Amino acid sequence: MLNLEQLSELLEQNRASAAARVAEFAIGGRPFAFNVSPAVMGVVNLSADSWYRESVCLTTESAVARGKILAAQGADIVDVGAESTLAHAARLDDAAQNSKLIPVIRELRAAGVLVSVETYQPAVTRACLEAGANVLNLTGSDRSDELFRMVAAHAAAVIICYVQGKNVREVADFDFSADPVAMMREDFARQIEIAQRNGVTKIFLDPGLGFYYRNLQDSAVRVRHQMNVFLNTFRLRTLGFPVCHALPHAYEYFGDEVRSAEPFFAVLAALGKTDLFRTHEVPRIKAVLDTMKVF
Repeated sequence: MLNLEQLSELLEQNRASAAARVAEFAIGGRPFAFNVSPAVMGVVNLSADSWYRESVCLTTESAVARGKILAAQGADIVDVGAESTLAHAARLDDAAQNSKLIPVIRELRAAGVLVSVETYQPAVTRACLEAGANVLNLTGSDRSDELFRMVAAHAAAVIICYVQGKNVREVADFDFSADPVAMMREDFARQIEIAQRNGVTKIFLDPGLGFYYRNLQDSAVRVRHQMNVFLNTFRLRTLGFPVCHALPHAYEYFGDEVRSAEPFFAVLAALGKTDLFRTHEVPRIKAVLDTMKVF
């Protein structure tokens, strides 16, 4: 059971890290003050395989409508993806992904909505940035130099996702042989150096708490890992860049109340000093964050 004593011990062991500040920058001309106020990213899934049914949009019209609604509900950025990370989900080639993504990106940008695109494919990245995407949500580690150069050429931002593998569709077991946050920090430091060498200045760090690792299928193991990383987020902020978290679901614990899971995890992520909350439940997360500001 998580308790106050554990939180106090975590802070005492890492007190210097708790004071870390991160880079602040503008995306699409809009400034973000992460050290003062966290941002929220809403989700639009264009894949029928996506698990979170409320976020699935199978036509351009429904995806654009949802994106506009998310922005009206308080999402600072809308993240659009064409391929689910579920193990059984269909793999889409570049042309299929672009045919889904590009019309949505163009219409949302025309409406003034900041757009992030989730992909690890260079051809998809190029086409989406040319269509106006403001952020690359990079869910792979392969060919990073090429991808970072594209991001820099379009003055875009990048979310670097921690992946123990080539991409989120090609992973095995998560390595628990050492402190996961320390391993993430070491990997992020390398990726930041590569990104900056290629001209990228707007960077987010995403610990990648996905359920796609084989040994994280056990709900207790996975949720314990996720909670631990959420609370230790401030240790990653010592790298100097804001941290993005995709909020999980923990269906095994929440059952019919699964739409309350992300708000619960948002509390832990906020305590850990998360800067960007990626969520399917924008109004609920906004309410959580607004309430925590009152204290």
